[in-house]
Amino acid sequence: MGDWIRMLFRGRPGWMSALMLFCAFMAFLYLPWDFFWKPVAVDEEVWFGIMFTGWAAKVAEPFHWVVYAAGAYGFYRMRPWMWPWAAVYVAQIAVGMLVWSVVERAGAAGWTMGMVSAAAFTGLAALLWRARPRFQPHHRSLRDRYGEWALVTGASAGIGEAFAHALAREGLSCVLTARRAGRLETLASELEREHGVSTRVIAADLADPAGADAVADTVADLELAFLVNNAGVGYSGRFDKQDVERLRRMVQLNCVAPVVLTGRLLPAMCERGRGAIVIVGSIAGRQPLPLHGVYSATKAFDLLFGESISTELRGRGIDVLVLEPGATATEFQEMAGEIAHPGESAEAVVRVALDALGRQPSVVSGWFNWARANAATRLLPRPLLALIARDVVARGTPREMR
Repeated sequence: MGDWIRMLFRGRPGWMSALMLFCAFMAFLYLPWDFFWKPVAVDEEVWFGIMFTGWAAKVAEPFHWVVYAAGAYGFYRMRPWMWPWAAVYVAQIAVGMLVWSVVERAGAAGWTMGMVSAAAFTGLAALLWRARPRFQPHHRSLRDRYGEWALVTGASAGIGEAFAHALAREGLSCVLTARRAGRLETLASELEREHGVSTRVIAADLADPAGADAVADTVADLELAFLVNNAGVGYSGRFDKQDVERLRRMVQLNCVAPVVLTGRLLPAMCERGRGAIVIVGSIAGRQPLPLHGVYSATKAFDLLFGESISTELRGRGIDVLVLEPGATATEFQEMAGEIAHPGESAEAVVRVALDALGRQPSVVSGWFNWARANAATRLLPRPLLALIARDVVARGTPREMR
């Protein structure tokens, strides 16, 4: 519990943490009570110093909820968009407090209370205005943070290829591994030409039981600072219609290979006291997923494995992140035998991952995916969730495999 509390409050001064807690109280306790339980006849809301009552107050409360929910999240993650809007919002409270006091409490008492309240909130607004550097990312290149070399599995296309480009832009030399040597060679030439980094290509099949160890042996001469366990595959269809050998290879690729590569490369990172490991999971790992049952189970494995070692390694200089994308515009759908459907770009998914690295143990890419991965699993019974998921997944599954 102590470690969790320290993690919750790190990275910001005490007065800002107090604001974060106040925003969380307003968003998750007070305003829900105010909106759902307080009688309309006694409801009151103040905006810009103007008192709203009754149904007008009820209508205004959701806007207050949005402000405080955004504040709680913005302070927690120290998001850049908090400047200048946090200061602006508090400044309007200062003006509103003066107007409200003068209107509601006429005379010297109203002016006195208004001036005192306005001065207090003006001071807070000034603190938030001057806190701009705290909301700006203190960008050190990934190479400076972790070291020179990165290993990216499944680098020949999709999310793996996007990771390779993003890491090379940060100055990391890249070891690229996948089955298709030709694509890897083309990508390696692009990275060297566009970013001036070194590369190494390893054609390997990580679905082979010996594949992960073979890759680890090949890079034993390098100080690998960044590991992206991206290689993975899906398999769409009803379990009794699926090929068992293909399922075996999927489990080997999605689960065993990340464990072996992480186990082989992590000790050297620990000795150096710095490093990064990204495990590409999926929001499919958050729930039972009929017609993708084994795939969702492998991604649940990845999620629990990654979050566990992230906690084990806290404070040792090793950042571990599980990336959980939803549908992504890659060749995954074709390889899994799915009917094609829209998805987020691989580049956007990678940006989310690199922004979250070092901040949290796992991240879901995309707000809608986050809502599906969290709200649904917390609000719905698992049997009902599985039935809903079956109907959704069926739309992307060929009829002969349902």
